[in-house]
Amino acid sequence: MRLLILFAAMLFAPALSSAQESAYKAQPRYGIAMHGELKYGPDFEHLDYVNPNAPKGGTYRSHAIGTFDSLNPFIVKGTPAAGLTYLGGNLLYEPLMEQTWDEPFSQYGVIAETIEVPDDNTWVAFNLRPEARWHDGAPLTAEDVKWTFQTLMEHGLPFYKAYYGDVDQVLTEGENRIVFTFNHGDNKELPLILSQLPVLPKHYWAAEGRDITRTTLEPPPGSGPYKIAGVSPGRSVTYERIENWWGADLPINRGKFNYDRVVYEYYRDANVALEAFFAGEYDAREENTAKLWATAYDAPPVRDGRITKATIPHDRPAGMQGFLYNIRRPVFEDQAVRRALDYAFDFEWSNKQFAYGEYTRSNSYFENSELASEDGPPTGRVLEILEPFRDRLPASVFEGRYQPPETDGSGNYRANLRTAAQILNDAGWKMGTDGVREKDGVKLQFEILDSNPQFERWVLPFVQNLERIGVKANFRVVDSAQYVNRINDFDFDMTIGTIPQSSSPGNEQRDFWASGKADTPGSRNMIGVKNPVIDELVEMVIVAPTRDELVARTRALDRVLLAYNYVIPQWHIDHWRIAWWNKLKKPEELSGLTPGISTTWWVEE
Repeated sequence: MRLLILFAAMLFAPALSSAQESAYKAQPRYGIAMHGELKYGPDFEHLDYVNPNAPKGGTYRSHAIGTFDSLNPFIVKGTPAAGLTYLGGNLLYEPLMEQTWDEPFSQYGVIAETIEVPDDNTWVAFNLRPEARWHDGAPLTAEDVKWTFQTLMEHGLPFYKAYYGDVDQVLTEGENRIVFTFNHGDNKELPLILSQLPVLPKHYWAAEGRDITRTTLEPPPGSGPYKIAGVSPGRSVTYERIENWWGADLPINRGKFNYDRVVYEYYRDANVALEAFFAGEYDAREENTAKLWATAYDAPPVRDGRITKATIPHDRPAGMQGFLYNIRRPVFEDQAVRRALDYAFDFEWSNKQFAYGEYTRSNSYFENSELASEDGPPTGRVLEILEPFRDRLPASVFEGRYQPPETDGSGNYRANLRTAAQILNDAGWKMGTDGVREKDGVKLQFEILDSNPQFERWVLPFVQNLERIGVKANFRVVDSAQYVNRINDFDFDMTIGTIPQSSSPGNEQRDFWASGKADTPGSRNMIGVKNPVIDELVEMVIVAPTRDELVARTRALDRVLLAYNYVIPQWHIDHWRIAWWNKLKKPEELSGLTPGISTTWWVEE
């Protein structure tokens, strides 16, 4: 069965002719950095945050909440099993090159032995390792890469079209060379993010009777360190390390993928999952709930030392976690409403009551990084970037930086609620006889959708404050599968979510903010932003020529996003809370971006 429908004629370009081949030659490199120099030289032996002598063996058991119904993580349909994706790659499929987690943005060869980029940045070529193999023994070729790209652009998550939108053609030269040409040379990030492409086996997915646009529980062959060895639908998935894996001795992989087996057990309830951890049913957990970290870990295996409990500092950008508005809804089209509701969330009181004061209030979309906009009015290069847009932006962008409303944490919230009520009055939202405000036939009422019932203690005081100013809200918890489907379809009023960020923002910002993504189901523009200035700023971030310019343009984008009250900011922390059974051992030095439990730790029975 032929799976692919013509996406664009240029994407289905033939192999390179001899004339074309001479046009696509540059100096081959073993790695590439977005800005500056690579940390690791051409003869590096291993990464600094691994133990190159870590023993192989044992089983690592992890957990997930909810359920899954698919082993295909590349499409909108279904809920993929845990372990198919992780920070930096996945257990099943290898990328062309892999990012290191102790540099801002650098890529080193995996499937691709070398990369070529010309001075004008109008194309990139990857020279594949001839020893790269699929788990079934078939060679991994340039045709697999080409087919993967075309398939993901046509049938994959909307993210791919945003991420790789500046690619013009895909060309193959023999079995082991692939070339991507670009619409222009300004997208400096494009060669690096193309190197992140997870490559899929064409001979498997394009075979008669298979359809990559559908969910499946049939384990496909991969090229990575693990194969799927067992699936219990909705309950568990088991990965088994490949003996004599072709990529095991690459410097980028040395000291990684140490477990013989990785098992993810599913639990429908977070409280049950915590008790299962103390009972030894799985081996490690990152605790995301401050109250549980403070009160629930007084368990026998923690007290007697069988479980280690540690807070480990990190420097990972926190992004933005908050109450996310769906501004497609009439009730949230009015920015005055969004600004007023900001005053109804008493973070300081809730932080003391529910998190023992551990959280820090977020006030940037690029929190915990140098990319966050600075306090006060814009100055210097940031002001220069914003000045051409002055007539199309709120005056507040130039008057100061958004700061969320504050309280003294005592619970006395009258002043902020008076401010909220005044904003709503001034905007024409009048109190109805039923105690709910109304304007032009629209009631000021909405639903807060989530899949985690533990947020209830944070949400209910917020809901009560809203009621006091004539706003009716209710908190609804649904199962994870239903939540994913509703978010993908933008079928929600407000949700609690995180907009993640990296230390090198770029093409992914289109998927978060671009007007063209606001009506694309499954895109990460959950809020529904359609703003021409934000579109232009996103493109400026993508084509930033230097690190300093990237920082300045990102700070400008941050200021504009904050000025429109698209979210009610919540909180972040600058450390991991990790507990693990002592059979697990970790490297002396961890990356500041990911603890790497599933990839760099090992079992020592």
